[in-house]
Amino acid sequence: MPPREVLQARQKVVLDHFHDEVRQDWDDVLATFPHPHYELIAQMTVHDGDGPVRSYYHDTRVAFPDQDHEIIAFRHSHDAVIVEFWLIGTHLGPLGEIPPTGGRHRTRMTAYFIFDEQNNLVTERIYFDQLSILSQLLSGLNKKNPRDLLKLVRAFLGLLKMSGNAPDPRLQNTAPPDL
Repeated sequence: MPPREVLQARQKVVLDHFHDEVRQDWDDVLATFPHPHYELIAQMTVHDGDGPVRSYYHDTRVAFPDQDHEIIAFRHSHDAVIVEFWLIGTHLGPLGEIPPTGGRHRTRMTAYFIFDEQNNLVTERIYFDQLSILSQLLSGLNKKNPRDLLKLVRAFLGLLKMSGNAPDPRLQNTAPPDL
């Protein structure tokens, strides 16, 4: 394990990163990386570089303008800070092809903030259950109300459209660890 001061410095980077995301200060969030790189394992997508990451931020905050989090735990490894947290938000804008439902979600997630040998943040890799989010967003819809029923059908059709995307090969072509 790295020395305590290295672990504390990494943890500060991660806490600043979380704080700046909530404030939606994208310049400060991006400054935590030498090269922004997000991997969303549930969706098998990668957002690599300034433009794609800013687009990801934009899209998620259009969908969830009040997005916030509650940190549950921090763990350290030799090359990462691992954070368990609750992601919270209200679905007020489109989420990809899924129209806004007005529903709220509180979803447990884990993010690996991976650091290189010079202690630069190089990747944020996020694990979560998409079905948990979707079921929460749809659970508040009244299935007897024609308007809500239409939202439910549109959400289902949007989900079908989004399910045809090919996984990013960088997340499929993994190498075994060097143990």
